[in-house]
Amino acid sequence: MELNTIKPAAGAKHAKRRVGRGIGSGLGKTAGRGHKGQKSRAGGFHKVGFEGGQMPLQRRLPKRGFKSAALKFAAEVTLADLQRIGADEIDLVVLKAAGLVGELAKNVKVIKSGELSRKLMLKGIGATAGAKAAIEAAGGQVA
Repeated sequence: MELNTIKPAAGAKHAKRRVGRGIGSGLGKTAGRGHKGQKSRAGGFHKVGFEGGQMPLQRRLPKRGFKSAALKFAAEVTLADLQRIGADEIDLVVLKAAGLVGELAKNVKVIKSGELSRKLMLKGIGATAGAKAAIEAAGGQVA
């Protein structure tokens, strides 16, 4: 292939439709805009969702829900996840290295889901009441 032999793909190039260029073109006079009305005029378009003055759909419907911006900084870890980790002392850095929480996580909480049979030491990590009881029952500690 050489630069002087490159051609566009078949069908990629076609002449643009030139409107308002006389009666013989088939798109003269009103140029495909019909007669009168807002859409026939220059600059005659309205914003997205406009319904001619009627209250638009997105304003008729009630607002619902809320998503906290802090959610991306919070994470949960189960007892089953802790059982699989090799370390005995567990903190945020260990959980991030193991891929159990995201890189953005700042607050981590252990929830009671699964079984724990190893002795663990949690540092700087929260735990639900049930999870804390399970960790302490296995001989561990929540600091």
